[in-house]
Amino acid sequence: MKKIVSLFIVLVTISLQAQSKKWTLKECVEYALENNISVKQSELDVELADVDKLTAKGNFIPSINASTSVSENTGLSFNPVTNNAQTTTFLSATGRINVGYTLFDGLRNFRQLQRADISKLASQYRLDKMKDDISLFVANNYLQVILNKANLEVLQSQNQVTQEQIERTQQLVEAGSLPRGDLLEIQATNASEQQSIINAQNQIQISLISLAQLLLIKDYENFDIIDEGYDISDEDITNKNVYEIIAKAKENRSEIKIAEQSVELAKKDLQIAKGANYPTLSAFFGYDTRYTDATSFIQVADPNDPVTVRQIGTVEGTGQAVIGEFPNTVPREVGADPFFDQLYQNDGIGYGLSLNIPILNGFNTKGNIQRSRVNLERTKFQLEQAELDLESTVYQAYVDAKGALKSYEAAQTAVESQELAYDYAKERYDVGLTNAFDFSQSKLRYDNSKIELNRAKYDYIFKLKVLELYFGIPATELKF
Repeated sequence: MKKIVSLFIVLVTISLQAQSKKWTLKECVEYALENNISVKQSELDVELADVDKLTAKGNFIPSINASTSVSENTGLSFNPVTNNAQTTTFLSATGRINVGYTLFDGLRNFRQLQRADISKLASQYRLDKMKDDISLFVANNYLQVILNKANLEVLQSQNQVTQEQIERTQQLVEAGSLPRGDLLEIQATNASEQQSIINAQNQIQISLISLAQLLLIKDYENFDIIDEGYDISDEDITNKNVYEIIAKAKENRSEIKIAEQSVELAKKDLQIAKGANYPTLSAFFGYDTRYTDATSFIQVADPNDPVTVRQIGTVEGTGQAVIGEFPNTVPREVGADPFFDQLYQNDGIGYGLSLNIPILNGFNTKGNIQRSRVNLERTKFQLEQAELDLESTVYQAYVDAKGALKSYEAAQTAVESQELAYDYAKERYDVGLTNAFDFSQSKLRYDNSKIELNRAKYDYIFKLKVLELYFGIPATELKF
């Protein structure tokens, strides 16, 4: 009984710990990279590239094939061993081994192997790009949750002030120092703030569900994140020259590497297509044997009349007959030789070289070469376009980060100004020099400025990380 109770306590403890787990940004990114479907598909592409490379390596080893057949023949047919026509029922079997090896095929085997290496590298770059995209997507959703939570804290903190102000105003109204309209105005402000708090809580839940869905986590109710310690961590990236960042992006970004590998693949395809113009030299070797259980006939001496005397000629001049003795034979049916004896007796080999010289094939080879040449030019243009797109994207990211920083600094200034204005309005309201409506408007402006500061802060953090990613910092090493 005690063991059962102890086990129950342990299970409950584990369950509570699982429910209270809060995810860090790093954990979310790592979990997404392990479980995201798009990442898994890109990993399968890398595996397929390994298969293509294995196939390309297999072109350098001989092809070996074995075949066998067993048949039973009834009626008039040819014995596969004696090649005699006979009417009977017999079982026959044949076996063959063929070996082939390509000695020269215009270096297409070597080009295929080189192409497989390039294809695998391109697949790896596509996987890296997918991981970077997923990491940024997760980070953006994560920061959205933090922003919503920060906004909720602002609303709750200011509502606490409103609650205190209601109590103070209630006392002043009862004492006759303030009109009842001021109390109603503040109560209306409180109701509006309560509604904003509820909306903010809903926004947090929606953003958490969105992040959980991105991570393929189905337990939405217990999913939560750690919303502390995420501040602006500038690696001095905004102080660098934009063209320095562009140069680093061209060196490190997967978009450019993928386009470069596409050019290399197109070059190999062109070389492979040209290889079809060369002769193909192959070597072959074959071994075969056969067996049959059919009976056969042989000629043996007649035991009753072993010798036959026949005239074989005459003596010229005398005309005397020349007599000769010949063995007198009769056919006798014999059974089939043993299985392994027949395999040895009936085997044979064949070997040689085969030369295939292309002369005319309906311009297929020429057409393939032309298509490969056009595709090579297309990939070169795509590489050039990828470089231009990356340059434009990095420049835009640089301008966005600079603009986000200015927006964040302006938001800080606005909060400081609105805080002073709010404090001044509060002092005037406390001594009855302003009404509740003007005080509520001042407080509203102060609340909105703090919410805008949160938005500007996390917008700047995200755009800063995008810029760092283009500079070559891995997504898993970005500091928040």
